Amino acid sequence: MIYKFAKNVVSLIFHILFRIKVEGKENVPKKGPVIICSNHISNFDPPLVGITSPRVIHFMAKEELFEKGWLKTLLSHLNAFPVKRGMRDRNALRNGLKRLEEGHTLGLFPEGTRSKNGEVKKGLAGAGFFAMRSNATVIPCAIIGTYEKFSKLKVVYGPPIQFDSLKKEKPSAQEVTDEIMDHIKRLLDENR
Repeated sequence: MIYKFAKNVVSLIFHILFRIKVEGKENVPKKGPVIICSNHISNFDPPLVGITSPRVIHFMAKEELFEKGWLKTLLSHLNAFPVKRGMRDRNALRNGLKRLEEGHTLGLFPEGTRSKNGEVKKGLAGAGFFAMRSNATVIPCAIIGTYEKFSKLKVVYGPPIQFDSLKKEKPSAQEVTDEIMDHIKRLLDENR
């Protein structure tokens, strides 16, 4: 209930502040586990992806955000869960896999932090880990534009990634993440 209310409020505010255009929502499966992987250019990216996705999203968020009681409560009601950055966080990995096993949608920003210049950086192996360890459909997402008032923002959801280009039988989590990042870069290049 809180998620739906917050989505409606944020959607109203974002649509007033930014001219948002969304493409490819039909690429996101209506049921079953899904991983949405997006580029990361601003702190506003999670709410933007959250309001444009046809599914409720469970985001991993940096642990520091959960240190304040009221923010921890709010983030938990918005289906977010903490991750320790800069290290392998087994609890966060288990939590993410559990949500996927339950058929939810996991929202990831594989770069791990915002890109200051808008260029896509190398992704962290976590996205590949979730893709390999779950039966989830992986959807690349590109956020195009800036968050300047009344500017254009475009969100593009690409078709599911097939991972056919990975010729090895057992690619590493990093190789899978690299493939995901290639799809995000292609979406950005094709839609700018």
